[in-house]
Amino acid sequence: MPSASCVFPTFTLRKPSSETDIENWASKHFNKHTQGLFRRKVSIANMLAWSSESIKKPMIVTSDRHVKKEACEIFKLIQMYMGDRRAKADPLHVALEIATKGWSVQGLRDELYIQLCRQTTENFRLESLARGWELMAICLAFFPPTPKFHSYLEGYIYRHMDPVNDTKGVAISTYAKYCYHKLQKAALTGAKKGLKKPNVEEIRHAKNAVFSPSMFGSALPEIMSMQKERYPERQLPWVQTRLSEEVLALNGDQTEGIFRVPGDIDEVNALKLQVDQWKVPTGLEDPHVPASLLKLWYRELEEPLIPHEFYEQCIAQYESPEAAVAVVHSLPRINRLVLCYLIRFLQVFVQPANVAITKMDVSNLAMVMAPNCLRCRSDDPRVIFENTRKEMSFLRVLIQHLDTSFMEGVL
Repeated sequence: MPSASCVFPTFTLRKPSSETDIENWASKHFNKHTQGLFRRKVSIANMLAWSSESIKKPMIVTSDRHVKKEACEIFKLIQMYMGDRRAKADPLHVALEIATKGWSVQGLRDELYIQLCRQTTENFRLESLARGWELMAICLAFFPPTPKFHSYLEGYIYRHMDPVNDTKGVAISTYAKYCYHKLQKAALTGAKKGLKKPNVEEIRHAKNAVFSPSMFGSALPEIMSMQKERYPERQLPWVQTRLSEEVLALNGDQTEGIFRVPGDIDEVNALKLQVDQWKVPTGLEDPHVPASLLKLWYRELEEPLIPHEFYEQCIAQYESPEAAVAVVHSLPRINRLVLCYLIRFLQVFVQPANVAITKMDVSNLAMVMAPNCLRCRSDDPRVIFENTRKEMSFLRVLIQHLDTSFMEGVL
C-alpha cells in the first residue's frame, strides 16, 4: 500500500457545519429498512455502517423503478469490488460497471455515494476499507453527486482527512484528500463529457491517480515536481511543450478555426489519458484535438497561469503595453516562463500569412485563450462581463508587445 506522503494540489478547505452531517441527511431521505423475523426497524447508525449483507431496496427514497432495481445491484457490485462478495469479473471490470452505471444514470449517483459512505464506515476489514475509498476516488473521476448531496459527501470526506483516521496499511487521509479535491473539481466541471462510456483504461488511470497525481488540475510547481525525475533539465512542463509541438506538427497554424473549433471530445479524452502517462500517440490527424487538450490543461491548472494576486493589476493595465509587460516580469519564475512560452506560441499564429487561413487574428486568439490564463473570482455578472473584455485586451496586448525572443530554445 502506498504511503500517505503523497502531495496533492492545494485547495480551500471548508470545515463543514454540523448541519451537513451525513446522519442528518439520512434521517430525512433514507428508506425505512427492517431486519429479522419480526421485521425490526434498522437504525440510521446501522444503515450507515459496513454490512456484508445485500440490500433489498435502495438506501435513499425514490419513485424511479429503474433506480430501485439498479441500487440493489450497485450495492452488490460495490461489495464485489471491495472483496466482500465473490466476483466473477476482475476488480477493474467491476469498477467499470459501477462507474458506467453512475455516469449513465444521474438518479443513481447519490445512492452510489451513500452506499460507499456506508461501506467505508466501521469497516474493520482493511483491504475492503482501502478498496472502498479507492472506488469512491474512481467514481469521482467520472461524475459528481447531485448538488443536494454534495455538501454531505463533502462533510463525510472532510472528516476523514485527518491522519488520525489512518489505520495500519490504509492511508485513509490520503484517499480522503484526493477525493475532496476531485469532488470540488467535479462540482465545477460536471460528469465526464462525451458520448463514449468509461473504459477500462480510464478506470485504471483513475485508480492509479490517487497516488500518482494527474498533470491536469495540478499546480505548476507540482507538475514540475512530477516530471523532475523523468526530465530533470526541463524548465517548462513537458505537457505544455509537447502538446504545443503537436499542434504545430499537425499544421495547426494552417487550420481554420484553430483554438476556436473544439476537437472531438472523445478523442480529446483519449489523448488526455495518454498524455497523463507521458505518451503522445502517433497517428493523430486533427490539430483541434491537441489544441483542445492544451487549452484544457491551461484552464484546469490548480491556480491560474496568472495567479490571483496579479489579477487586479492585469485588469487595471489592460491597455498599457509597458505596464502589461511589467506584470509578466513580476510573476513567479515558473508562471513567467510558462506564460512567455504560451505567448511566443500564439505569436506564431498571428502572422498575417497564418491568419489568412486560420481566420484567427490576435483578437480572436485573445478571446479564446484569456479565460485559460486569468480567472475572475467575482460572482457579480456585471463585473464578470466587464472584466472579460479587459482580460481579452490584456492578453491581446501581450501577444502584440511582449518580447519572447529570450524563450528561443527553452524547454
